[in-house]
Amino acid sequence: MSPNFHIPYILPTSLLAIALVFKFPTLVRAWRDPDVRATTILLACATAVLVVITPINIHRLNVWTGVPNIAAPWAYSFLTAFCATGLTMIMRWREPPSERRRRRMIAIYWIYAGIIVALWGTFLLADVPEPRIYDLDTYYASTLWMREHTLLYLIAHMVSSLIAAYMLWKWFPEVTHRWLKAGVIFLQVGYASGLVFDITKLIAVAARWTGSDLDWLSTKAAPPFALLEAVLVALGFIVPQAGPFLQKWGRDQAEYVRLRALWRTVKVVGPAAATARIGLLGPVDLRLMQREQRIHDALRLLAPYFNPAAHQAAYTAAQADHDGPTARGIAGAIAIQDATAAYEKKAIHDTSDQPPQIGPDVTEHLNAIARALYRPRTLDRIRGQVTSTESATTHA
Repeated sequence: MSPNFHIPYILPTSLLAIALVFKFPTLVRAWRDPDVRATTILLACATAVLVVITPINIHRLNVWTGVPNIAAPWAYSFLTAFCATGLTMIMRWREPPSERRRRRMIAIYWIYAGIIVALWGTFLLADVPEPRIYDLDTYYASTLWMREHTLLYLIAHMVSSLIAAYMLWKWFPEVTHRWLKAGVIFLQVGYASGLVFDITKLIAVAARWTGSDLDWLSTKAAPPFALLEAVLVALGFIVPQAGPFLQKWGRDQAEYVRLRALWRTVKVVGPAAATARIGLLGPVDLRLMQREQRIHDALRLLAPYFNPAAHQAAYTAAQADHDGPTARGIAGAIAIQDATAAYEKKAIHDTSDQPPQIGPDVTEHLNAIARALYRPRTLDRIRGQVTSTESATTHA
C-alpha cells in the first residue's frame, strides 16, 4: 500500500475499544457466564487486530522487538482467535446447550489454536529480512514458509467466514427477536466483507505467482473490508445484548425526566424518613425507582389537603377539549398543585366523611400528570374554566 493511502483505522479501533471498556464491568460481575466471556474475548481480539495492523504500530513492533515483520503473526493470531470465537458464539445462539455442542466448540478452539501455532512456526521458519509495512503478503508471496504463512491465515479466515455465513443464513428465518435479527444482519454483512477481503488478498497473491502485479488489490482494496468486518461482526454480537439494555435505559431515562416536573411540584412535602442518596451517575433504574417512591410518599402526605371535588370538576372541564388520559393528567396536575399550595398554608381539606387519600384516578396516571405539568397555559385555562363555573353556580 502506498504510504500516502490513508485508511481511517482510528474510528473503528476506537469504537471497538470503547465497546470493550463498557463490556469489562459486565465481565467482572458475570465472568462465569460463557457468553459474556466469549463476547469480551471477541471484542478484545477484534480490537487487538486493528491496533496491530495500524502502519505506525507495525513499524513500532519491528523497532521494539528488532524482528522484521513480527506484526504479521501477532495480527494473524488475533484474527484467528477472532474467527474461532465468532464461530462458537454463533453456535451458542443457534443451539441449546448439549454435550454435542460443547464437543464441537472445543474442537473449534483446538483447531484454531493449532492454526495459531502453525502461524508462528511458519513465520519463524521463513526468511523475511526486509520489513514490509504495507505489502507484506504480496512481497513475500513466493517466499518459502512465508507463502504458507499467508495462505494459512487467509484460508482459515475464509473457511470460518463461509461456515459462519452459512449457519447465519440457515438460522435467519427462525429468528424472531428484533434485536437478535439485527445482530444476525450485522454478522451476515460483516462476514461477507471478510470474504471479499480474503478473495482480493488471494487474487493479489496468486497474481504474484504468475508474474503479474495486482498488489493494489491487497494493499488498497482489501484493508477497508477487513476494517468493516471487524466492526460489523463485533456489532453483530454486541447489539443483541446491548440493544435491550439500551432500550430499557432510554425508556427509564425518558420517564425519569418526564417525572421531574411532578417531583418538583410535590417536593415541598418533606419525606417521612431519610432516603438514600443516589447520585446523577447512579443507575437510571434506581434513580427512577427512587423518584417514583418519593412522589408516592409525597402524595400520601398530601392526601389530607387533596380536594376530590375540585379534581372531578377539573376532569369534567378538561374532557371538553381533550381525550380521557390527557384530561386525567390535566385534572390530576391541577389538583396536586392545589394540594401542595394548601399544604404550605396548612389548610387541611374537610374529609370528615371519608379517610384522607389520593385514589387511583390520580396515582395511576402519574405520567399523564407529569406531561400536563409541562403545559402551564393549559392548566391555567382549565383552572379558569372551573373557577368561572363555580362562581356562576354560587351566584345563581
